[in-house]
Parts: sequence; structure tokens; C-alpha cells
Amino acid sequence: MIKNYFLVAIRNLKRNKVFSAINIVGLALGLTCSLLIMLWVLDERSTDQFHEKKDRLYSVYERQFTDGKTQGGHYTPGLLAQELKKQFPEVEMSTGMAWDDYFTFQVGDKILKQDGNFADSNFFEMFSFPIIEGSAKNALSSPNSLAISRKMAVAFFGSPQAAFGKTIRVENRRDFQVTAVYEDMPHNSTLKWDYVLNWHYMQEIREWIREWDNNGPSTMLLLRSDADAQKFEAKIKNFMDKYLEGNAGWKIELYLQKFSDRYLYSNFKEGYISGGRIEYVRLFSIVAIFILLIACINFMNLTTARSIKRSREIGVRKVVGAIRPALIRQFIGEAIIVAGLAMIVALALLFLFLPMFNTLTQKQIEFPVQHWTFWASIIGLIFVTGLLSGSYPALFLSSFRPIVVLKGVMKVSSSANWFRKGLVVFQFALSSLLIIGTIVVSQQVQYIQNKNLGFNRENIIRVTLQGELNQKSQLFRRQIADIPGVTAVTRSEADPMRMGNSTIGVDWDGKVPNTKPLFMQTGIGYDFIKTMQMKLVAGREFGRDYGTDTSGYILNEAAIKKIGYADPIGRSFTLWGRKGTIIGVVQNFHYTSMHNPIEPLIFRLADSSSYGYAFVRAEAAKTKSVIASIEKIAKEMNPQFVFTYDFADDEFKRLYENETMIHRLSNCFAALAIVISCLGLLGLAMFAAEQRVREIGIRKVLGANLQSLFLILSKEFLMLVFVAFLIACPLAWWAMNNWLHDFEYRVTMTVWPFALAGLAALAIALFTISFQTVKAALANPIKSLRSE
Repeated sequence: MIKNYFLVAIRNLKRNKVFSAINIVGLALGLTCSLLIMLWVLDERSTDQFHEKKDRLYSVYERQFTDGKTQGGHYTPGLLAQELKKQFPEVEMSTGMAWDDYFTFQVGDKILKQDGNFADSNFFEMFSFPIIEGSAKNALSSPNSLAISRKMAVAFFGSPQAAFGKTIRVENRRDFQVTAVYEDMPHNSTLKWDYVLNWHYMQEIREWIREWDNNGPSTMLLLRSDADAQKFEAKIKNFMDKYLEGNAGWKIELYLQKFSDRYLYSNFKEGYISGGRIEYVRLFSIVAIFILLIACINFMNLTTARSIKRSREIGVRKVVGAIRPALIRQFIGEAIIVAGLAMIVALALLFLFLPMFNTLTQKQIEFPVQHWTFWASIIGLIFVTGLLSGSYPALFLSSFRPIVVLKGVMKVSSSANWFRKGLVVFQFALSSLLIIGTIVVSQQVQYIQNKNLGFNRENIIRVTLQGELNQKSQLFRRQIADIPGVTAVTRSEADPMRMGNSTIGVDWDGKVPNTKPLFMQTGIGYDFIKTMQMKLVAGREFGRDYGTDTSGYILNEAAIKKIGYADPIGRSFTLWGRKGTIIGVVQNFHYTSMHNPIEPLIFRLADSSSYGYAFVRAEAAKTKSVIASIEKIAKEMNPQFVFTYDFADDEFKRLYENETMIHRLSNCFAALAIVISCLGLLGLAMFAAEQRVREIGIRKVLGANLQSLFLILSKEFLMLVFVAFLIACPLAWWAMNNWLHDFEYRVTMTVWPFALAGLAALAIALFTISFQTVKAALANPIKSLRSE
């Protein structure tokens, strides 16, 4: 029986090569899209899930209440991890973690820059990063301990075994001993470090971490196996109260989040965790299901469009004794075979497009050939697709009455016609929804890229200051200023697009007692405003000719609004107990993502800070020669360090990687959905042409011209597309409004994206059906009426 089903299916595929190709290609495109999204979703959900103790591994996050606002984040005091371990028996192990640091390492004449972090001695016992040499317990047991990755060990010593026990100089300051070599951290880990230094060294070089009222590092806890996480969270909720005594108006609450959840649930709203990348995972999972549904609907429409061709076959089968369940099994079997052939094509397309998809999503997804679960999913997907796409055609075709079809007077019921029209409306509603979404996402991305940030990020070279470049930064900048093509040079402790160090240590005349407003702050050098081409709305920037500027401050407009000074220049202002005066007011600029509002910001003079960056503005045509000259100066002054630089524009791109990825993916999936929907519309057009072949012949005999026939055959389909568009509009408005709501600065939803999407859908539909419609209108009426 199965062999017979297979032979009949193959015979029908060969007999209708064009329709078979359209069916298989449509399903293959839908399956390819679904497989790509499935692999991406699985990769997203696998991030940080490989740690053996993940069920007990937690990250502490804060809810800060100050100045009537509530903020949340994983930034905590640097002392918190050790203190929680001391005071609560529920904590088995703890570690602090800072932010990634690119440090310079030296072994002999070999100097390399590596990315890594700091952690407590328990780190490798808490997290599952396999140790190649050494042990997890002793990896960071002393202040001079250094754990390095396999890649770093090979780079310096040739092998992990040769690296163990050796000495490496860090930042040309201090020697550390390699006490452990670990496997390279996997691509599905949010921690991707080439080295881990002991937390004691972090406390040595960053003194502010030893203060309870300074936040920045993350705190990780491994709870005991018998600990109740909810009860423990309730115990530590008000833990910070005793460390903030005297800071009336400022309160911090502590909460827990599983470390394995941080990647997907990273956003905060009103201080609580509220979504994150999980929203994109859900969104594209729905898109994958919709596109696969569109492809299955195509199969239904194309199969029913050819129903007349198989009506006599079905009539004969019923006359000779075939029962309806047997016919249903046959047609579903044929659909599963078509789905299987489509899956073969889809797997070939997946193998072909996976590298491009990885580039688009910045992933390292591999074709999972060796994973049996993948092949089990493939088999399951074939059967689900076959059943889904073949169910309606099987029920429809098996319902034919043999007497009617063998007489050649078969007519398709109105309910069947309405059902197929409903499928087309559903297809184009989804396609219109994707088109509108793509246009709105494109608008927002363009808005971000073209919006005036408040400074000019073009042609700004950022050089990391380290070693002698920090000690002799003024000399370094003077030499850079003499390079042909350099128009301005300055320094800053932070990048102008990532100024995130906050403080409550501010005071001014008329400040309401017991209020603790949060201000952002950073140190800058001379000519910072000039180099960044920011706009001063009052006063001046720091100048070498003004000796009192060491106690001067430049504030942004948001800070002045918070303070309430009508004429701020020359008024007193205090930061961290150091009283000074406001010498300038800079126009508000975006120093964080446009997801966030512009908060009050303080610039203090830090022309000789112990860390930071040099920013060089170069003429557009001379950027390469300027970089070469800066590198030469840096190597002469700082031979023990690797020269590193990037562009301010690179930081801007990193800020909006997710939005750029969503923009590209939505473009691809919208285009794919349109192509697949058009195949379905083509199938319905062919079906209608076959049903109305005699009507068209009669109309032509009676004198109907091509234009009138084209209008008669097209208007019904265009009406379906228009109805689909009307259904899609409110859904798209709701969905895109929710997405835009995550941006503090966003485009305004207008009518034109909807109008453009509607016109595009109608134009694409008209183009799709025009070929079949014109072909039917040009057909010889004698052939269609000969049987009459």
C-alpha cells in the first residue's frame, strides 16, 4: 500500500512538473526560514545554560530609589560579594565581576593585548569552564594568580602545558603567575575572557571599589543546595540599609536573578526585570511559524487548484471500491512525500545560507549534523508540515462524488471557495504585517543613524591610554596635535557614548534637604568640547589659562534643569565634597543608548587622569596617515604596550547591534513571506482561470476585450489583498507601537508606512496574477468551447 502511494505521488509530480516545482520550492523556502530561526532560537536559549550548577547560580541586582525615581541594574558595590558570603550561611560561594578590560601582557619580547576580567578565588568552582592545567580550587587562590585561556596560552607559550607556572607581566606594572589554564570559553557564553585576574588586584587599581556607596561590579552567588532562593532574597532585600546610613533619600533593595536568565532577561522597568532578548526570541519564533503556515497554505491552494485534473482519477478509484479514509491517507501520504522532498531542498539551502546567516546575526551556529535531536526534529517537521499542508486537500479531494466527476459537470462548492479565499487573506495579512513592521523598523534605525547626537562622531579616532601614554599624556597629545591632518585632540575617562558612572555626592545652593538625585559624571581634558564639536549654550569649556578650573564644573542642560539655576555660570556646585563653580553649560547630547532619557551629567577636569582615552579628530581624507603617525609616536613612547585604537563610530554601531540585526532579519523574512504568499496567490489565480475557462471563452465570443477580461479576473484577488491589508493595519499599529515604546527617542507613527505597505502589497499581487490572468484572457475560445 505504502509503495503504491509513493508511486502514485511520484507519477503525479512528474506529470505536473511546473506545479510540483512551485509546491516544493514554496515549502522549501518556508522550511529553510523555519530551520534558520529554529537554530538561532536554540542558540539564544542555550546561552549560559551549560554551567553544571546553573540552578543554584544567581546574580544580584539592585533597585535604587532616589529623587522620586526607581532604577534597576546588575551594578552593585565591589564589597558586596564577600560580605554576603560572610553574613549568610545560605551562600556557599560568591564572586565579584567587573567589566571586560583589555590589558597588555608581556612575556619576553612578545607583547599582546587580551580581553578579560577579575574574579574571586571561587570563580572556577562556581562556573563550569573546564580547567586544562591546574585546578578550579587553586586557579585564583592568591593575589598574584592568573588564569588564562587555551588560546592565550598557545599565543604566548605554544601550549597549555608549557604555560602553567610561568610568569606574565601585566600592564608593565606587575608580574603574575599562571596558576591555571582553562578551555576557551564557548560561543554560547556571555563570559568570553582570555584571562581572569584575582579580585584583590581589581581592588588595588580601582580604589573606589572599596567604597559601599559606589556601584559598578556584578555580584554572583552560588547558593547551598538546601537553600530556598525566595526566602534568601527576602532576607537580603534591605541588606544595604546599614551601609547607607546618613544617606537619607537614597534606598537600595537587593534581588536575585538566575545567572542563566541574565542574557535573555536583561531589561529593567521600574527597577524590575522586564524582558530583553527573549522578546526577539519570541517574535522570530512566531515569524517562523507564520512563514511555515504561509508555505503550507500555498500547498493547499496549489493542490486544490489542480483538483479538476485529478477529479476523474478520484471518481474511478471510488467506483472500483476505494473508500474515503483510504483516499485521505493517500493524499496526506503524497503531501508528506512532497514535504520530504522540500526538506531535502531546505537542508541544502540551510547549508548554503548558514554562513551568511551567521554573519547577519553575529553568531557561530554550526550545521548540527551529528546531533540526533536535530534529525529527529527534521523528521517531525516533515510529518507536521505534510499533515498540515495535506489535510485540507485530502479532505477536499476525497469528498468528490464519482457520478458528478465522471460526467464532467463537477462544481466546487462556495464554502470551499470561501475557505481558499480566507487562506489567501490570512497569507497577505501576515505579509502586510511584516511589510509594515519592516518599514517602521527601517524608519527607527534610520532615525537613530541620522539623529543629531549633540556631537559629531565622524572622523574621531579613539586611542586607549595605558602605560607611558597615561603618565605622559600631555606630551603624547602635544605630539599628536602636530600631525598633519589632526584638527583637535583631547582626553576623557569615558567614551562620549558610554558615560555611565553615577553618583549621589552632589550639592548646590537651594538643594532640597535629604534628597539624593542621581547624576552621571566623568572626567575630561582640555579641548573636549571643541574636539567633539559639542555646543556650549553658556559659559566656556576648561582652559589651560584658568588655574581655578580644577574646581570648576561643566554641566549639561538636564543637570541645570534639575538644579534649577536660572543663570548658572559662576554659581556654586559641589561634587564629592569638593566645592567649585559652574563654568559652562553644554547642550544635551546622547551619552547612552536612545532607549534611555538624557540624564543630568557633570564634567570635571581630569586632564591627567590615571586611565581613559585620547580622542583625535582627523580630516576625512587623512585618517589613515594620521593613524599611522599616532601609532609611530605611541610605539616610541610606549614600547611595552600594544597600540590599540578604534573609531567613535564603532562604539555607536555596537550600541545598536540588536536593532541593526532586527532590521536586516525583518527585511529578509518580509521578502520571503511575500514571495511565498505570491506563490499562493498564483495558485488561486490558476484555479480561478481553470474554473472560469468556458466563461472567458463565451465572453470573448461576445466581444469582450483584453482589458475587461483582465479586470474581471483580477478584481477579486485585489479585493482579497485589500481585505488582508485592512486586517493587518491595526495589528501592525499595536505591535510596532509596543516595540517603539522601548525607545525614549523614536519616530512618530504616521499613516504613510501603512499606505506604502498597502500599495506594495497590491502592486506585488497585481504583478503576480497578471501573467496567469493575461494568459487566460488571450486563450483561444474555440478550444475552451469545443466540448459544448
